[in-house]
Amino acid sequence: MLEVFNNLFMSIAEQMGVRLQQTARSVNIKERLDFSCAIFDSNGDLIANAPHTPVHLGSMDRSVASVIQAHPIMHKGDVFATNAPYNGGTHLPDITVITPVFDAKQTKPIFFVASRGHHADIGGTAPGSMTPLATHIEDEGVILNNIKLVSEYRFLYEEIFQILTENKYPCRNPEQNIADLKAQIAANEKGILELNSMVSQFSFKAVEAYKGHIQDYAENCIRRMISKINDGKAEIYFDQGCKISVSITVDKTKKTAIFDFTGTSSQQPDNFNAPEPITRAVILYCIRCMIDENIQLMQDVCDRFPSFFRRIQC
Repeated sequence: MLEVFNNLFMSIAEQMGVRLQQTARSVNIKERLDFSCAIFDSNGDLIANAPHTPVHLGSMDRSVASVIQAHPIMHKGDVFATNAPYNGGTHLPDITVITPVFDAKQTKPIFFVASRGHHADIGGTAPGSMTPLATHIEDEGVILNNIKLVSEYRFLYEEIFQILTENKYPCRNPEQNIADLKAQIAANEKGILELNSMVSQFSFKAVEAYKGHIQDYAENCIRRMISKINDGKAEIYFDQGCKISVSITVDKTKKTAIFDFTGTSSQQPDNFNAPEPITRAVILYCIRCMIDENIQLMQDVCDRFPSFFRRIQC
């Protein structure tokens, strides 16, 4: 049954992706498929993801957690959006739309569904919102920091349009942004529909139990893989002279590892910087690629493995 539930969860995320592709307006999402969909538990921890963009999937949990913290009171029919790199975002064009899934009594969220899509433009000093000449986050475009998109099923069009157009460097095609946001909302609604069907068929108690089993199994797979690798270190230099350094220290007895980025260049005065969730997402993806079993990206591995990730001080 573990494999059954694992595939059920994954199939829901995949169906969300199909709905998003079908309903989006921009080429970025509809044809280039630069989007990701995933399911999270009530704490914001990843349960399942479709095989979409790894750097999205390994960091989306931080976005979900930031929405939970910013909006402690939620209602059925509420939808939120964020693209802030400081709250689990990647870069500003990647907007994450997050919807709570409520229990039968509609008293509290039991899951969250989320879709992250790369919008063709989110403002900024240059079209595409990714200019290498940016020296401040505003130069890249409009920041959506855990805003509410939908309030109890009412899409907040006027408020959203104002945010997109009255920024220092506003969006160049706000109607396309809004169309893609609505497509992401529709994708999340598909996830809610399928999760409710799953709970109705198996009971929330069973679904919750197997959610935990899936996460535990993923942890065990990671620990087995870690016990087979050795210590190592590497560094790479980039054209502008900065470098990334990483060393890996493995404890084969405890089946844990530390990824230490000491020696990496400090923050650069341009847009060539990665927030912590992105660095963590890359580590998780590398680990996932070394495992043959069919497991999820397991973003809360950092919480289950003490001292898993050592940041550099900028």
